[in-house]
Amino acid sequence: MTGQALIVIPCLNEAAHLPALLQQFRTDNPGALIVVADGGSTDGSRQIVAQLGEVDARIVLMDNPDRIQSAGINRAIAQFGDGHMWLARIDAHCAYPPGYVEQLVAAGVSRNAVSVVVPMFTTGKSCFQKAAAAAQNSVIGTGGSAHRSQGGGAYVDHGHHALMRIDAFRGAGGYNLAMSHNEDAELDHRLSQLGKIWLEPGCTITYYPRATPTALWRQYRNYGKGRAQTLQLHKMRPKLRQMVPLLVPIALFVALAAPIFPLLALPLLAWALLSIIAGALIGWRKRSRCAALSGLAAMIMHMAWGLGFLGQTVVGQPPAPVTT
Repeated sequence: MTGQALIVIPCLNEAAHLPALLQQFRTDNPGALIVVADGGSTDGSRQIVAQLGEVDARIVLMDNPDRIQSAGINRAIAQFGDGHMWLARIDAHCAYPPGYVEQLVAAGVSRNAVSVVVPMFTTGKSCFQKAAAAAQNSVIGTGGSAHRSQGGGAYVDHGHHALMRIDAFRGAGGYNLAMSHNEDAELDHRLSQLGKIWLEPGCTITYYPRATPTALWRQYRNYGKGRAQTLQLHKMRPKLRQMVPLLVPIALFVALAAPIFPLLALPLLAWALLSIIAGALIGWRKRSRCAALSGLAAMIMHMAWGLGFLGQTVVGQPPAPVTT
């Protein structure tokens, strides 16, 4: 069954993860073609793929001159998609359960879905990563997003991209290359007009968060910008869980007048205090000092996401639509 799937791994400097990842997927998926779309790695990633390709013709190294993941996947579908029914998207910095692609294809067939998405469980190695992971696994970091929780299977409007029917991917026009972030949710909006998207709980993946506060800030600022671009492009209204973080930068702007009207600092102080308390409770439940810092990680995520969203909404132009 997995021979029907084209496995695409977007890659940029993932030498630490590629050997085990490629070994897992070539073992689990006999007959499947595995394309590594490399955006110009300089850490030895290309050599790892090329060497494995010499002993296993199913592993192909493809250049991705545009560097971003979505462009690599679009290019891989254009070059290698013919003859395959399914696209399996694999992110190199995640860990996957055994038989992952086979389970995805089975779910796609049984649920008559154009796309199968999966939940993400976040884990970390350093103390800050553990704090960010605890935040991202909780309501304070995700707002209750379905693919960030360990619930049951369901038809959803968005989730972490795992499997798509290639005819639907092409019919929707592929990823919008004008977007560097939130391109998955934007594509899900177009895919949902062609069929159903199924969230498969049995294929939860392990995700490793950003390792530094600066990197986490940059990631979530871009997430906020990307979400605003999606809403602008499709004239959609934000969901409640997406609107709540917008109150954080607004509270910050209001607090700038606190030297004149001290009470205006209260909303910002209340948010900070509630975040710290929530993080402390998470740390207490997990018996982890690092997880107790999840409130601080969540504060970075809230503020960065909100500023990115508001900046795009106020001064940013919507991306060009995909034409099909």
